[in-house]
Amino acid sequence: MTSGPQAVEIWWARVRDARPELAADLDAAERGRLAAYTRDEDKARFLLGAAVIRRVLGRDLEVPPADVRLDRTCPDCGRPHGKVATDGMQLSVSHSGDLVAVAFHPRTAVGVDVELVDPTIEADSLAAVSLSEVEADQLTEVEPAERARAFTQYWTRKEAVVKATGDGIRADLRKVIVSAPDHPAALLEWSGYDGPVRLVDLPAGQDYAAALAVLSDEIPDVRSIDAGPLLSSGSVPRR
Repeated sequence: MTSGPQAVEIWWARVRDARPELAADLDAAERGRLAAYTRDEDKARFLLGAAVIRRVLGRDLEVPPADVRLDRTCPDCGRPHGKVATDGMQLSVSHSGDLVAVAFHPRTAVGVDVELVDPTIEADSLAAVSLSEVEADQLTEVEPAERARAFTQYWTRKEAVVKATGDGIRADLRKVIVSAPDHPAALLEWSGYDGPVRLVDLPAGQDYAAALAVLSDEIPDVRSIDAGPLLSSGSVPRR
């Protein structure tokens, strides 16, 4: 990592950065997953997430991207579709719409989530199954035209937290209570979890909401990096 000891690097890619040649960076299991996607945009997002991880780590380790050892084992079924992990680095990947985000920290667990804001969603209905009563009440106070964005901010904050802890889809998001969208991002309460969490919103453009969670008491130093140049290079230069 090029930043200070407490920095979290967020590498951003866009669907347009995807190139067929990047598949050479992947291992056999990843290429199998890539081939299983039927929609081109889903293929591009998965390819970019995997390639960013491998190229960033490959540059740090001074090895070809394809030689980076990653573990995607699902803790529930043992198949290679779980949260990606590797020795010596904490990772988190998210993608939505045109964006792919990958978070890196050498020691502390991180969780990143980015979501395209869909103004047509039924925010009130979704709130009933993913927000606490307090959060749902707060959402009703938001102007209808802004409610989709507000809900998406709640969602990304919650998702970032459960990704960082590793609970993921097993977590009941109604119990993960975060601050209101018009307040600085924070985890306010989560029954059964009492570890440290720092939560911050990430700038991702007016059409997106994004958040980062770090399992630490310290406010994270966040560095955003455009992955485009790294992905477009034929070889991976050393840092």
